[in-house]
Amino acid sequence: MVIAGPPEYMGKRRLFILAIFVCLFAFSCGRELMAEHKHADNHLTAYNHSLATILVEYASAVYMSDLTELFTWTCSRCSGLTAGFDIIELLVDVEHCLQSFVGVAKDLNAIVIAFRGTQEHSIQNWIEDLYWKQLDINYPGMPDAMVHHGFYSAYHNTTIRPGILNAVERAKQYYGDLNIIVTGHSMGGAMAAFCGLDLVVNTEAKNVQVMTFGQPRVGNAAFASYYSQLVPNTIRVTNDHDIVPHLPPYYRYFPQKTYHHFPREVWLHNIGVGSLVYEVEKVCDGSGEDPDCCRSVAGNSIADHLVYFGVELMCETWRSCGIVMDSLAKEYGKMDVKGNIVFSRDSILRMKTETNTGGDRM
Repeated sequence: MVIAGPPEYMGKRRLFILAIFVCLFAFSCGRELMAEHKHADNHLTAYNHSLATILVEYASAVYMSDLTELFTWTCSRCSGLTAGFDIIELLVDVEHCLQSFVGVAKDLNAIVIAFRGTQEHSIQNWIEDLYWKQLDINYPGMPDAMVHHGFYSAYHNTTIRPGILNAVERAKQYYGDLNIIVTGHSMGGAMAAFCGLDLVVNTEAKNVQVMTFGQPRVGNAAFASYYSQLVPNTIRVTNDHDIVPHLPPYYRYFPQKTYHHFPREVWLHNIGVGSLVYEVEKVCDGSGEDPDCCRSVAGNSIADHLVYFGVELMCETWRSCGIVMDSLAKEYGKMDVKGNIVFSRDSILRMKTETNTGGDRM
């Protein structure tokens, strides 16, 4: 039997129940908002579109194989937004097929470090290899942080690292204590991340910024957490269905045992239909694995990996570690017994001086 109370009692009871419901709803919404923003850390960097369009040109230029044109900054990709760049050192590790440069961009008032991505017979083979890379070494000084030895070693265990650190010190001697910006595409993006972290942890560099394009995952969640705390001024630009940011794979049901991106991602993608299509640059959350950014689509495009902001990010031709040097470059560059080459600012200035006073290119 249901006993009904007086009408005024029932009205108050409904109001009371409604009030409780509103309070519970508001409380749950508040908790949801907190959950949504728990990764939106205020210490993470803001995205700068203009800077991205400049740095992507540096990430493109470092792919150039004509070393004479590159270290004199006269290559076909050494103009536009990067005109006037002052190369401090160009590093080529022939043994491991790596290339990078350090210089000063006066318009940015910064030292710029750029790393080349993979240069293989077939980029598809390199991408397929990414599926099977395992987390197999602990990052020094970071409990539980694991990375893949190939990514780690490309920066730390080759001629690249000492050359970079030396060039940064020399740039500061020439220009003072400037900010440092590190960039790279693809594998070069992974090396840029390790370089930025190295500069902060091991040289106590201040004002280090990292911006990469189409970078693969490099470590687990513990590494990503340490990285985001130590190098918060980091942006990873991803492009539409680019396959590489999806690799090595992320398994959300095993978060501590799988690769995990560090923040902050900016996802370039097109929206619209027909002729009304335009590119959106979505600034993602602070988790590093925002499900509404590039993870929301299938990573199945190599084409989207090779062009960012309309700029090509690849070698002129796919071949095995090809470099081009004329006799002048061979004379002014320093080569070790393994064929690794360094071109420094001093050798560039000496070359320009001697050629301007009558020396002819052989």
